[in-house]
Amino acid sequence: MADRILITGGAGFIGRHLARLLLRRGNHVRVLDSLIPQVHGESDRPRDLPAEAELLIGDVRDEAMMRRALAGVDKVVHLAAEVGVGQSMYAVDRYVSVNDHGTAVLFQALIEQPVARVVVASSMSIYGEGLYRDAAGALHEEVVRKPRGPGEPWDPLDAQSRPLIPVPTPEGKRPALASVYAITKYTQERLTLTLAPAYGMQGVALRLWNAYGPGQALSNPYTGVLAIFAARLHNGQPPVIFEDGRQLRDFVHVADVAEAFALALDHPAAAGGVFNIGSGERRSVAEVAALLAQAMGRRIAPEIAGKARAGDIRHCVPDLTLARTRLGYAARRDFREGLAELAEWVARQQAEDRVAEARRELEARGLVA
Repeated sequence: MADRILITGGAGFIGRHLARLLLRRGNHVRVLDSLIPQVHGESDRPRDLPAEAELLIGDVRDEAMMRRALAGVDKVVHLAAEVGVGQSMYAVDRYVSVNDHGTAVLFQALIEQPVARVVVASSMSIYGEGLYRDAAGALHEEVVRKPRGPGEPWDPLDAQSRPLIPVPTPEGKRPALASVYAITKYTQERLTLTLAPAYGMQGVALRLWNAYGPGQALSNPYTGVLAIFAARLHNGQPPVIFEDGRQLRDFVHVADVAEAFALALDHPAAAGGVFNIGSGERRSVAEVAALLAQAMGRRIAPEIAGKARAGDIRHCVPDLTLARTRLGYAARRDFREGLAELAEWVARQQAEDRVAEARRELEARGLVA
């Protein structure tokens, strides 16, 4: 018998892709989403949300709406969240309210209306800096960058002032919460993994790296970095890169992320687990900006800001061993093919470039230095 699945925040970027995948697999999908203008504009239903998906428009903090959304549901994917490291550092009450109080409201309702499994979207941001090793081969889990002085290197250094070397970060690395966003995502994760088993449910947390692909909110200056870069290039403007552009990240196609959630919903070995979800390929932010410009046919070099944002980290790439061995997860989308798909989709869109506005907000509060 097909499962009835609730996706909170399911009208968002990842949620819409996941809804299509679950519907293809024969599930009934219900979406609860507040359709906030920063993400959705003034739309009352995203055009690419499948017509077969039942849509409830409401806030995850609304207890009555949450009880309605859970009626008859077998499993939950909890995606609803305010997203953005930079904005979280000044919109503190909003991020904590939506992300953490919203998760509390969900579980308060689940106590009376339990489901089989709850899968929550966590984030690589909870690690802070990723795992490093030094020249002698020793691993460093709790790396914290000091404020950078003029001419000093961007990379974290060991005790002998040598750059530390980033290595894949496993789930067992201790969290280092460097932003309000990271704090709220870790709270969402812990609420899920604590409360689900206490009430006879199974909890799963997926720590997502940088998702990209068609359908991302191009006019939201706090969304994923590739969407922000794409919006700038689409409007003939250079992507703005903080620091020196050599910081390392993992970029994973949204179709692979959706597949990871489908595995987490059904796989017996997922219960109680925390799993990194990425592509397994590390790339510098500057390299990604150049490849995207090439895919979009734009000869526009990025603007290297030479400044850091509060809450940003230098390097963090995932160790995917656990997701591969326990869930059978593997990213399948080629990065260059994914960029070509993204470029083709962006060419058909309108995107309001609000990056300068967002940067002014951060600078006015002393969050860029």
